[in-house]
Amino acid sequence: MKLFQAAALSAALLVSASPAAMAVERGGVMTYGRYADSLFLDPVLNDANVDIWVLSNLYDTLLLPTDDGQGVQPGLATAWKISDDAKTVTLTMRDGIKFSDGTPITTEDVAWSLTRAANPKNGIWNFLVESIDKVTATDAKTVTITLKHPDPAILSALTVFNTAVLPEKAFEASPGDTDEAKAKAFSEHPIGSGPFMLQSWTRGQEMKLVKNPYYWDKGADGQPLPYLDGVTFEVIPDDATRILKLQSGDLDGAEFIPYARVSELKSDPKLNMMLYPSTRVEYVTLNVRPQVAGKDNPLSNEKVRQALNYATNKEAIIQIVTHGVGKPLTSFMSSATPLHTGDKPLYPYDLAKAKALMKDAGFANGFSTSLLVLAGNQDELGIATALQQMWGQIGVKLELSQVDNASRTQQYRDGTFTMRLAAWTDDIADPNEITSYFAYSPTIDALHSGWKNAEVDTLYQASQSEMDRTKRAADYAKIQEIFNATGPTLPLYETPYPVALAKKVNGFMQIPLGNNIFRATWLQK
Repeated sequence: MKLFQAAALSAALLVSASPAAMAVERGGVMTYGRYADSLFLDPVLNDANVDIWVLSNLYDTLLLPTDDGQGVQPGLATAWKISDDAKTVTLTMRDGIKFSDGTPITTEDVAWSLTRAANPKNGIWNFLVESIDKVTATDAKTVTITLKHPDPAILSALTVFNTAVLPEKAFEASPGDTDEAKAKAFSEHPIGSGPFMLQSWTRGQEMKLVKNPYYWDKGADGQPLPYLDGVTFEVIPDDATRILKLQSGDLDGAEFIPYARVSELKSDPKLNMMLYPSTRVEYVTLNVRPQVAGKDNPLSNEKVRQALNYATNKEAIIQIVTHGVGKPLTSFMSSATPLHTGDKPLYPYDLAKAKALMKDAGFANGFSTSLLVLAGNQDELGIATALQQMWGQIGVKLELSQVDNASRTQQYRDGTFTMRLAAWTDDIADPNEITSYFAYSPTIDALHSGWKNAEVDTLYQASQSEMDRTKRAADYAKIQEIFNATGPTLPLYETPYPVALAKKVNGFMQIPLGNNIFRATWLQK
């Protein structure tokens, strides 16, 4: 764990006091300001953090991540065992568990949910559980997972959102002829087993969650969690407005506080300004297809991508945007991600080298291009403005296109973007997720960029069944070496999660894997 992460974790434990440290108070609704709305509340078919970070409050998984994001702990299952040949996982289910509509959670529901998650036709996240061959409801308390091959990350995968347990009968009774159609209908009124359930959703404005009366976990007072009666998410894309509403008391918490405001909010006596340990990395995604929108694409040239990297003064951006909180990336994955390699910042600032690479690539006079920036996001605008000035020194004229999150996401998924600012957070304590998303081309065409490297694809496939940690680490070291040198990103920095909370908020946590955990949150009256 990095020094700033350890310090932040200590602060989090002291300031957001655990319920065990004082008498908890039940009731009340916490209002939380989000920078963007969710898009789709199905755990299998989604593809965005705005969904993922909410899903853990609606749906439960067999196992849960530990608070440090590095291990697993009991969830809907209380015990698990891996066979000697590492090809069978046996799990024992918790007694008396129910869905939010009061119906029992059965081992048949578990088998159906995991089979759906592992179906290669369902979404992009099935690679996390592609090792699953068959899931059997052995008896009323036991689930047996048979694997196609040993999987070093299978237990961690059972904590991830897409392995959430859903009610088979209710899902299959939803209108629609396809899994996707049923998922869209079901997720409008989802039935889950998490601490909360959806009460209402005014898209683009507000989402209201209320406590699940059938939730299985108990609080420090011995009574069922959650402590809160509900959580209301207000969608406020503009950073300044989100902070004003927090300071005025209209919000109890707000995410993605601009780093430029962190020091100010730390001195506000009504707030706790938190920097939660994270696996968050900030970068620019480059579309590297030979043509974009029918025009030749300079970004398809590897030397151009390297030139842009060398022309980017990342230390300056870290100071300008994060006010020194960020750390330069030493790989495309965070330094907190297992099997990360690299101890030196990627592409140290070298303007002369950048100009030489542009000349070698045939662009000595530069070119014009564009970058998608999230409207109202102070940090992104700060990065984009800095890039505009820095790249101007090598002749690259950068147009900033400010758009809303839904529009940018659509262009990204369609592969019609030129460049976009982006951030990533691991959802699993393993490097396979970020590597599949960023580098393994069959998943989503390497960040929807069109980048492909046959050696990386082969190494990734091998790593998925490699139980020897030393050999697996070597596979990932090589993947990182290739991607860092030739990949479709411009790595910027890694940072903690900046969240501001009213003083009355206790027990809230954003774990390093990004999930916002409200199940043990309570409000001091």
